[in-house]
Amino acid sequence: MTADADRRLSDLEHRVVALEQRIGERDVGGRGTGGAAASGAGTVRYSGEVALHGEIAWTVEYDVAATLALDDEPRTAVLAALGHPVRVRIVRGLLHGPRGTAELTEVAELASTGQLYHHLKALTHAGLVEQDGRGSYRIAPRAVVPALVLLTAAADIGGQLGTG
Repeated sequence: MTADADRRLSDLEHRVVALEQRIGERDVGGRGTGGAAASGAGTVRYSGEVALHGEIAWTVEYDVAATLALDDEPRTAVLAALGHPVRVRIVRGLLHGPRGTAELTEVAELASTGQLYHHLKALTHAGLVEQDGRGSYRIAPRAVVPALVLLTAAADIGGQLGTG
């Protein structure tokens, strides 16, 4: 492949990611209370505007009672996936942009790609990471801001933010 073709393919991939992110913004941004009637217990909300590998604006607002009534399996899968230091290193690395397996193995401080695939399986199953068409991995566009929120919230609870 020529350098021009590589550049054009890379530009096209970036455009697809940007389009996917805009679709995700529309899907989540208008979610509101998810169709649940307001319980009077309050509202949980999070939002973010990031420009890591495309610009993303995200706002989720959800009723407290509806949040507490959600099935635990999908959310505990996400928390479990992020509950391992290697997986957090992988996610942090991918938040800077897509990476191939050799680079991810180094970022995650692993000895083999076999170990990497074990951790990637948990992250992909949870919906945090996906493989792109060229064999590298990336944070799923709809998971960029929620992953940052989870990492920030965990840092807050762990006393790392120096707030409150």
